[in-house]
Amino acid sequence: MAALQLEGLAPYGLLGSKLGHSWSPQIHARLGTTPYVLHELEPDQVGAFVRRGDWLGLNVTIPYKSDAARLADERSPRVERLGVANTLMRRPDGTIYAENTDVLGFSFMLDRLCRQSLGGPASEVLPGRPALVLGSGGASQAVQAALADIGVPVTAISRTGRDDYASIPTRHADAELIVNTTPVGMFPKCPASPLTDETLASLPHLQAILDVVYNPRRTGICLQAERLGIPWASGLGMLVSQAWYSSGLWQGRSLDEALVEAIERRISSQTQNVILLGMPGVGKTTTGRALARMLGRPFVDIDAAIQAEEGLPAGDIIRTRGEAAFREVETRVTATYGARSGLVIACGGGVVTRQRNFPLLHQNGTIVLLQRPLDQLGTSGRPVSQAKGVQRLAEERMPAYHAWADVEVSCTGTPTGDADLIRGLLGL
Repeated sequence: MAALQLEGLAPYGLLGSKLGHSWSPQIHARLGTTPYVLHELEPDQVGAFVRRGDWLGLNVTIPYKSDAARLADERSPRVERLGVANTLMRRPDGTIYAENTDVLGFSFMLDRLCRQSLGGPASEVLPGRPALVLGSGGASQAVQAALADIGVPVTAISRTGRDDYASIPTRHADAELIVNTTPVGMFPKCPASPLTDETLASLPHLQAILDVVYNPRRTGICLQAERLGIPWASGLGMLVSQAWYSSGLWQGRSLDEALVEAIERRISSQTQNVILLGMPGVGKTTTGRALARMLGRPFVDIDAAIQAEEGLPAGDIIRTRGEAAFREVETRVTATYGARSGLVIACGGGVVTRQRNFPLLHQNGTIVLLQRPLDQLGTSGRPVSQAKGVQRLAEERMPAYHAWADVEVSCTGTPTGDADLIRGLLGL
């Protein structure tokens, strides 16, 4: 494709209303479609920008996907069918071509999950198997189209109407696939799910769950799938693969498919929190600070964050208000930081006493258990350790520490040594 003269303006970008923090620029930097910038526009600005803007390729997100399809000079069969486009390309003659790579991106994510967990490509293992698609917006249309193309019977489920969430156990007990296309569970209101544990557990034939939401890494419905032992995938694969298709279209060439997983791994590595668990006094704070310095990441000590919020150290809150009141505060603060990305987080030793804290940490993090001999753990300034004793605390908490941990590390003797060991084990 011949390049237009852009006189220094960015040839690629993302068009939307409220874009916030987007991972698209870093994805396209790896794909070769740069500079890539974000364009936050008001509705009355979209038409002029698309028709007269100095750009070569645009991704388009809500609420302008219908506008993108309407403003194009030519539309792909997918766009003609759905009436929405997420990718625009300006041709050398100045005309605009519209494509829907959301359909292609979801198909990529679905096919990969089927090959990894269901024994074959989606086109072979899914035809005839009933699927439920939660939501009715543009993403739902793309998902429904991708499923229909391989012969999957689809029912769209909304909050109201004949086919609503409450009807699933009775009307759709034969469902074998569920795809969430709603924003429920998206950062910062996470983890949350549009369906209850009871609803999912009532579907005896359910084979897989997918969510188009990609932040957090494990959305609420994906956490539910994990608990039930059901294969799942969240939307990072769809995000990267739809960008891969868009970039190839703009560049007029086929891109290496291996780029998709390579970019996914890089984003996951950069955005996943590193969360330190362990007994009181094991060195989570000092190791966390050292690791954060090595990685150039923000460091959060949950007990320090509680003190900043409440105006009292954790030990004083426990002594004056009781441990139960402290645990309520701890859960609230853990929810705030567990939902964020790219942090090093040191948790209090008792965070595992509440099972509800696990999904708050697990949704977007890799959990590392620090261990050292019990006789090396001090109790000064630790009212729970002083009241119960280190041995009893260990007996109560170690099963949960082991169950929650993704990685277990024996302390080396120094915070820097521990941090370096963790960095190596996690490949950071």
